[in-house]
Amino acid sequence: MPMTMFEEHTHARPFIKWVGGKTQLLDEVHKSLPADFASREHVTYVEPFVGGGAVLFWILQTYPNIDRAIINDINSELICTYRVIKDDVESLINVLRRLQEEYIPKNAGERKDYFMEKRSLFNTRRTSLVETAALFIFLNRTCFNGLYRVNSKGEFNVPHGKYLNPRICDANNLRACSAVLQRVEILCGDFAETGRYAGPNSLFYLDPPYKPITETSSFTSYSKDGFDDTEQIRLRDFCDQISKDKALFVASNSDPKEVNPKEDFFDSIYNHFFIKRVSAARMINSDASGRGAISELMISNVVNA
Repeated sequence: MPMTMFEEHTHARPFIKWVGGKTQLLDEVHKSLPADFASREHVTYVEPFVGGGAVLFWILQTYPNIDRAIINDINSELICTYRVIKDDVESLINVLRRLQEEYIPKNAGERKDYFMEKRSLFNTRRTSLVETAALFIFLNRTCFNGLYRVNSKGEFNVPHGKYLNPRICDANNLRACSAVLQRVEILCGDFAETGRYAGPNSLFYLDPPYKPITETSSFTSYSKDGFDDTEQIRLRDFCDQISKDKALFVASNSDPKEVNPKEDFFDSIYNHFFIKRVSAARMINSDASGRGAISELMISNVVNA
């Protein structure tokens, strides 16, 4: 029976916090897969928006019949971090240990100054690949709510967080992630470039930046170029194309109907696919009262979904 939980001592888990991370929705992703998925041979798995990698790490550790995996993201610093974890994890662990040893003993004011210094260094884009990856993880672990947000210049601008004892260097998990990533081809670019991997034996999981459903829900700019309704429609066209190529796909997105019952943006553009509403927890919100269950969409061309 496919597992839907990560066991810390043996299984790789996402190495960063990520807005919209899918650990909580793994059961729903599982239900959206073809009933015979585990028995299919020579499967290619593709994630055009890998983000924190919750589905990636779960699916590769659950289904040994996946022969090939391709991940992609437009966030170059994120992809740099995946590549360093795959290719040079011990060097990354050494730098993260140093950052942790320097940061943890400091008082609140000193921690903030140290964070701002490292954020500025990260934004210079003049660091080595290993240092870029280490700073990416450090900032993710010590910034406000683990957000990733950039300004119009593409500079990371999330303020310092106030975690008492953040786990900056999780060496065992990083090594486990590295082992899983040995099976993965890592790309950095536009999601549409992954369309060349579509075919009868491929499964795509699509977790794009969500369509904002309120005026205040778009505070986590995915990239300096954003991901507006035009991009959402381009993604729908991508789903149409890979479906014509006989690939299967499962996609996640926000449910605008939760705020406005008359809002049928996704119901309209994906009306020729299967749409299911599922309950998810809002994990990152500056107001704790805003972290309750919400409705999200699972969109698919899988007949049994």
